Amino acid sequence: MMNPNNQKGMTIGIAVGVYEFIKLVLNMIMGGGLDILTLLIGAAAFILAIIGLKYGNYAVAALLALIVLVHLPDNISNISNNWIYLIEGIIDLGAAAILCTNSDVKEQFSKGIDEIGK
Repeated sequence: MMNPNNQKGMTIGIAVGVYEFIKLVLNMIMGGGLDILTLLIGAAAFILAIIGLKYGNYAVAALLALIVLVHLPDNISNISNNWIYLIEGIIDLGAAAILCTNSDVKEQFSKGIDEIGK
């Protein structure tokens, strides 16, 4: 039976959310402006990790991977100026992989909608 209150899984999910917030701030400092999508992904990872909504980890991971794929051609074509964003994309894919494969994370993200708040 799954334990939807897996502290290690929650911590990993929260860490992904915190990473997204840090990334947002760093991108703002580097002149990228406020990226609402990164803000929403960070908030979603943070909130979903706390409540443990079933499949929430996969939703956040899919968004992370999709953003990497969208930006990959530009980051590769102009690698001399965008190498930092290429590294950011690699970290994003690592976070997505952890959200999808780590057993503690999968256990934490196992609450049905009817179980939230219990």
